[in-house]
Amino acid sequence: MSASTYRLTRIHSSLDEAIRKEARRRLPDSLRLLRLKKMKLAVKDRLTALMRREVTA
Repeated sequence: MSASTYRLTRIHSSLDEAIRKEARRRLPDSLRLLRLKKMKLAVKDRLTALMRREVTA
């Protein structure tokens, strides 16, 4: 696993935890949840692309 892959995996995990924390709040902020989910998806897309490049290289 490259440093970039590791870093993106850590970011993805921290975003996942932030989403869980926000969702557990008594009154979750739906806009914040949406932003966090979009960021998590963007990181996942970058991670997938990076992993594909590593496999084909």
